[in-house]
Amino acid sequence: MALGIAVLVSNAVAAGWGAVGWMRQDARASIVFFPLLRVAQATVVVQAVVGFFLLARGESAPDGLHVAYGVSPLIVSLVSEGMRAGVAQRELDKVEDIDALERKEQVAVARRVALGEMAVMTVGALLILTLALRAYQTGG
Repeated sequence: MALGIAVLVSNAVAAGWGAVGWMRQDARASIVFFPLLRVAQATVVVQAVVGFFLLARGESAPDGLHVAYGVSPLIVSLVSEGMRAGVAQRELDKVEDIDALERKEQVAVARRVALGEMAVMTVGALLILTLALRAYQTGG
């Protein structure tokens, strides 16, 4: 129960921070966002490992959906990370030589990358939060 609450709270905090930072277009918010996100992701991994361990031990979930809702956050996290890398790559593809840019232009590119990555990962954290809430509801 405590682990499930940790998943809910950590993802809610990360998603909230990311959403506010993105809406304000404050790239500096990513400095705090990504450590919060990594904590949230770690709780998801620990929760999934514990869940798999319980299933392997012969425990059963009250509902088959509970297992699906418990595993899907891992998938969402992996897909979000892939999309995050894509955001950075798309921004960098627009620039022929980042080192040739003036400092001001380099900062602008970095800002766009940080905001784009934060947006993608915030949506991922919101999806994980939703899935964790459903897992809680189907857990009995």
